Amino acid sequence: MELVQAFASDLCHRSALERIHTPEVHLYLTHSYKGTAALPGLILHFIKGPDPLEDDMLFLGNLRASGLARAYLENLQRAKGAGEHSKTLSREKLEEKIEFYLRVKGEDALNQVRDRAKEIAPLLNMEKEFAALNQLITDLLGTGLSKNLVSAVARARVPGEPVDLYRIQLFESLYEDLVKRDYPDYPDQNKRIQSYQNFAFFEGYFSNHIEGTKFTIDEARQIITTATPLPARDEDSHDVLGTYQIVSNRTEMSIQPTSADDLLKLLRERHAVLLSARKSKNPGEFKDKNNRAGGTEFVNMKLVAGTLKKGYEWYSMLRHPFAKAAYMMFLVSEVHPFLDGNGRIARVMMNAELSPKALSKIIIPTVYREDYMGAIKKLTKQRESDAYIRMLLRAWEFSSYVYDDNFNSMEDHLKNCNAFLTHKEGYLKIIPKK
Repeated sequence: MELVQAFASDLCHRSALERIHTPEVHLYLTHSYKGTAALPGLILHFIKGPDPLEDDMLFLGNLRASGLARAYLENLQRAKGAGEHSKTLSREKLEEKIEFYLRVKGEDALNQVRDRAKEIAPLLNMEKEFAALNQLITDLLGTGLSKNLVSAVARARVPGEPVDLYRIQLFESLYEDLVKRDYPDYPDQNKRIQSYQNFAFFEGYFSNHIEGTKFTIDEARQIITTATPLPARDEDSHDVLGTYQIVSNRTEMSIQPTSADDLLKLLRERHAVLLSARKSKNPGEFKDKNNRAGGTEFVNMKLVAGTLKKGYEWYSMLRHPFAKAAYMMFLVSEVHPFLDGNGRIARVMMNAELSPKALSKIIIPTVYREDYMGAIKKLTKQRESDAYIRMLLRAWEFSSYVYDDNFNSMEDHLKNCNAFLTHKEGYLKIIPKK
């Protein structure tokens, strides 16, 4: 992006709405002249156009992106080419974008965008485009003719399920921060079954420990190897067994949601396994009363399904497995859809984004608990995602060196990394393996 900024250009047309290059690495920018430039891994298309407007948004450094009203107008221009070789989104995709904005932000917000488009259309010489946009919005709001719409989503628009608007805005801000970054790839070194299962043991062990379900390594290992709960701690033992049953199954950990409804189904199914012994916590069912942690009120029980479904839409637009993993973990954690087991399910869903891509899963060790919880809280309260992303990247790098066919050797490595200490006793060390 530094190279892009050097051209003193601004994201426009489809790139202003997508905020990322196309899969075939095309990026469209407003410039003082028309042309094309090929950079390593990126093709820049310069479109001669007006200077930035006051509501064209800063995107990265000095690089701006067309404001929403301007971007909608730009994408209604006639364009040559098709697919990624067109500067504009297809009519269907544009309708889906505007319909999504309407669902998330509401009618008042969309009408404000329309008013702004009407104001700037003469400045941009886009009066014809405004007429098209005005009709599109009129149709979407149900005051026009739905037959004018081409998108199935737009044509079938019905009042959606209620959502937690603050959380929706929070998820959008996390998406925006995740999508504009580049990430490393830490390959999964636990390719053999024994090594994968050893990692899964500690993955589940720490995931339970961080939630207060504490066993010694020997106790947890006895529970796993015998598949038998400790007599005095039946429910806690089943939590350990349930977590391990999921995370040690490479097939299960390769399943990712393919739709918003599929996300809800997958969450319920995994929760039913995880908390199978805690009948009072309604395993496999979303919460029937509200929950909180400290000063944080989680999503109201009546808004759980709608908020998860809306949140899924940003998840579906992310591409890098780490970005999807980080987003999914926070989505589930922040909604807190169940009476119990939310943190564990959130981390399961996170690692299910990495494992099928042959990338290392992530362990959150005891010594890193406060860093982990603090970064999540900062994102929740201050909408500050940088600390959260950096925290998970460090945990991911640490986890990428946790591999060994020998259980005791893996445990020794974790001890050397201070994994079993508290944050007051030490700090997380990253020790590469040669």
